[in-house]
Amino acid sequence: MRFNRSVLTAAALGALAVGGTTVLASPASAAPNTTPQKVCGSSYKTVNSAPTGSRGTVYLTYNASNGKNCVVTIRSTPGTKTDMSAWIYVADTDEGAQDYGTYTSYAGPAYVYGKAHCVDWGGNIGNVYVQVTGSNCAALKEHRVTTVR
Repeated sequence: MRFNRSVLTAAALGALAVGGTTVLASPASAAPNTTPQKVCGSSYKTVNSAPTGSRGTVYLTYNASNGKNCVVTIRSTPGTKTDMSAWIYVADTDEGAQDYGTYTSYAGPAYVYGKAHCVDWGGNIGNVYVQVTGSNCAALKEHRVTTVR
């Protein structure tokens, strides 16, 4: 699946702004005490993370055996359904994946092949949005933005 970066960003922000639901991955469900490995798979190791305020964390994981990254957003405390997302994009290959919806525990998984590529990734829980660009690029410095809307 190919994504134009500006179209992906606009679509993601548009969907989140109106509370729309776009699901391109398996639907998330309530899973107290879940981990990125329970959602993405046991072969995926956490390589980066970003907090969504006190609501939870967006995790970037990587599977060295297949070269894929996985992103999942996990709430600190599962509860009533709320808008959540997890997304990932590789600019070099113009590949991306996303999961947006209303969930009780986590959003994702969203998978993309990312071996030897910089990745952009993020997610949201409620009105707290996290975006990390230029991530896992060896010597390059990533850029993080957290927005409360």
